[in-house]
Amino acid sequence: MDILEVSNLTKTYGRKIILNNLNFSCKTGEIIGVFGRNGSGKSTFLKVLFGTQKATSINIKINKKLIVQKNIIPSQKIGYLPQDSFLPKDIKVRDVIPLFFENSNDQDKIFYSPRVASFDAKKVAHLSLGELRYLELLLIGHLSHPFLLLDEPFSMIEPLYKDIISSYLLNLKNKKGIIITDHYYDDVLKITDQNFLLKNGQKIIINQKEDLIKNGYLPTSVI
Repeated sequence: MDILEVSNLTKTYGRKIILNNLNFSCKTGEIIGVFGRNGSGKSTFLKVLFGTQKATSINIKINKKLIVQKNIIPSQKIGYLPQDSFLPKDIKVRDVIPLFFENSNDQDKIFYSPRVASFDAKKVAHLSLGELRYLELLLIGHLSHPFLLLDEPFSMIEPLYKDIISSYLLNLKNKKGIIITDHYYDDVLKITDQNFLLKNGQKIIINQKEDLIKNGYLPTSVI
């Protein structure tokens, strides 16, 4: 089992505190959901963990070993799925996969994943949102990184692919620790082992949907 431990995570922009002395841990075998309204710092939180945004202060340990933030990406311990697509639009899916995996066995794991055969002849630009997000998840998920950060994997995708992605992530967590941010709270709550809300720079533990209402993230009308 691998464990990611983060302490004293603070991020400020000038005098504005976005994240204030957060502490948490994630281990392989679990999925953690992170909620928060727009501007609460969810994407910043992930980018800081991935190393593409510099924290004001942070301590990161993986398996008790301290990791300097600038070395997170080279360490290849944390993978990241951003909100915006990162794939070239004008080539076919079957030609994208070898760009990520040279080994034919690794490529086959993607090609023979559920439903990939139904769209592998399409150009990336012609994929539905669900097909595109699923493909991106497969590519990132099959990398060797023990931890995976997902920024809105369920956003705006069709119900069929929500179910496929949920099943994939539940299977993937057997070998990875996964952190998800998404406004589609029902989809997140179905698969997570623990959750928290970012509000005013603080971390608030969420045990059920009612806690999201109680803390002002959801209106009472969702009950």
